[in-house]
Parts: sequence; C-alpha cells; structure tokens
Amino acid sequence: MTPAVKAAQAAGVAITLHEYAHDPANSSYGREAADALGLDPRQVFKTLLVMLNGEPRRLAVAVVPVSGQLDLKAMAAACKAKKAELADPAAAQRATGYLVGGISPLGQKKRLPCVIDATAQGFERVFVSGGRRGLDIGIAPADLVRLCSATLAEIGR
Repeated sequence: MTPAVKAAQAAGVAITLHEYAHDPANSSYGREAADALGLDPRQVFKTLLVMLNGEPRRLAVAVVPVSGQLDLKAMAAACKAKKAELADPAAAQRATGYLVGGISPLGQKKRLPCVIDATAQGFERVFVSGGRRGLDIGIAPADLVRLCSATLAEIGR
C-alpha cells in the first residue's frame, strides 16, 4: 500500500485502485496508464512539479490531463509567481518521496502548494498516480482538491 492510498483511506475518501502492467521502456507514464486502463486521456491526470521564480526550494505541484501539457505561464500565475519551470526530477523525487512516473498528488512527503487543472471538474471521477508506476487511483475531483488543499485553475493546454 502506497502513501497515496493510505492518505485517501485515512481521510475516508472513496477511491478505486487500478493496476496495470507498466512497461519499463515506456516513459510516457500517464498516456501508458490511460491506454492500459482503457480510459479517456482527458480524464487521466499527471502530476508534475515546478520550481517557482528559479528558487530550488520553492516547489509547487501541477496536476494536468495526460492528453495535453502544462502551461508554465498559467501555472506561475496560479501560484502568484513570475515564472514557473519544470523541477529537476531528483528534486521532485526528494520533495514527494515518489519516483518519477509514480508521483501522486496524494500522500507526498512534504505538503506543497497544488494546482489542479480546472477541466477535472468536468468528470465524475479522475485518475491520478497511486504512488507507483502501474497503479492509478480513481477519485472524485472535489475529493482530490480537498485532500491536496489544491486550487483549481486553467493550467493545461
């Protein structure tokens, strides 16, 4: 059981677990999950870490559909920062306690500011990493927002 699953269960949130066989040669983790689970890629969300204003200690979490990309300018604006850039993978792993490709917005080692793309509200359930490659969690968007203490904004493109 991963920290992400434990965090959702401890909060009493209804989740569903979806396992699939991860192909180590595949580096498009979110798209792989959508394809393997037969889900709409707009409903499967990837978790990315960004560094704000070039400050390595100022990290934030972006949760966007795997069907698109993170709009770094929109993410910076949502975080009230001048600039956002993707965080170094090693820094992302240290801050979250998860490996790249299995970073969940739930149960991270350190609570970071979190922004979830507003399109999540259009679904009854969204899917995010369950804390390891090959595991996704199905969760109601409102529960995801609450558990992550997140804000909603249009950060995808």
